[in-house]
Amino acid sequence: MSTQSKPDDTDWAEMRPQLIKLVLELGPLVVFFLVNAKGEDILAGNPALMQWFSQPIIFATAVFMAAMALSLVFSWVLLKRIAVMPLVTGLVVLIFGGLTLYFQDSTFIKMKPTITNLLFGGTLLGGLLFRQSLLRYVFGDVYQLQPRGWLILTVRWGIFFLVLAVLNEIVWRNFSDDVWVTFKVWAIMPLTVVFSIAQLPTLTKYAPVGEASNTTPLTTPDPLP
Repeated sequence: MSTQSKPDDTDWAEMRPQLIKLVLELGPLVVFFLVNAKGEDILAGNPALMQWFSQPIIFATAVFMAAMALSLVFSWVLLKRIAVMPLVTGLVVLIFGGLTLYFQDSTFIKMKPTITNLLFGGTLLGGLLFRQSLLRYVFGDVYQLQPRGWLILTVRWGIFFLVLAVLNEIVWRNFSDDVWVTFKVWAIMPLTVVFSIAQLPTLTKYAPVGEASNTTPLTTPDPLP
């Protein structure tokens, strides 16, 4: 008796942009983590760099800024667009990263996730005061939902961003730079992915009648730093 193999229904052409987006979001964070981890050795082996960067995290911040800029460029080249949230995040990284380099004070880059998440969370929840689901304007071309679904997701993501802001404040104010960088890279992204996956039942429940919502977990509001 022959065994018929199950056809591969994976639509790689559709998933490719989401995978590229995920890599472009993770790349700068991983670079930041690695450079910070090896920053002390790099600076010790290159005395000239120590004239510009007083701490490993400040050197890592400079590299992170460059990686973020390249990420936005590659997003434009490969995807022909730059999403709103990565663009805003990139601009805030350049501003607070620039302040970090100018004052040689890592406080600025450590406050950046707080500012970014407060901005995103406040904007989403503030939009509801005007009966507007701003999340719909960002992801309306990806997900098709009933108005009630957009309302629920907007409230949840708004609160989630505010929680991330509080967590960032707790970690950077009470722990070392290395612990904060580890938290920033290896805690924020998994938390965001898990939270995003938890929203899939809502995407299905509030899909337009007679339509199936695109529930790929690879497309999430940008969690970056």
